[in-house]
Amino acid sequence: DVQLVESGGGSVQAGGSLRLSCVASEYTYCMKWFRQAPGKEREGVAGIVGGRTWYGSSVRGRFTISKDNAKNTLYLEMNSLNPVDAAMYYCAAGPTGDKCDTYWGQGTQVTVS
Repeated sequence: DVQLVESGGGSVQAGGSLRLSCVASEYTYCMKWFRQAPGKEREGVAGIVGGRTWYGSSVRGRFTISKDNAKNTLYLEMNSLNPVDAAMYYCAAGPTGDKCDTYWGQGTQVTVS
């Protein structure tokens, strides 16, 4: 199985920025970021499938996803954070776009005040 380890979460004031990282134990074709706030459904934030990127409508223009294949690391640069962005952020990965939720990390908490 692919192991995923997220880092970079923390507490930030509204308008601030954070950069999340997700290190995978091996290369995966698809990697995505999800988030889930208390009492809310899990939401897809952004993803990279092969070389193509996508963003959820609520973060487009503020967040940037990137991937370093040499390091098997996925990044999420988050700017202009606001309280609605506060959530546990999870990294997920899989061998295809349809199976991108095969493997999951433990999550990293983002708090915005």
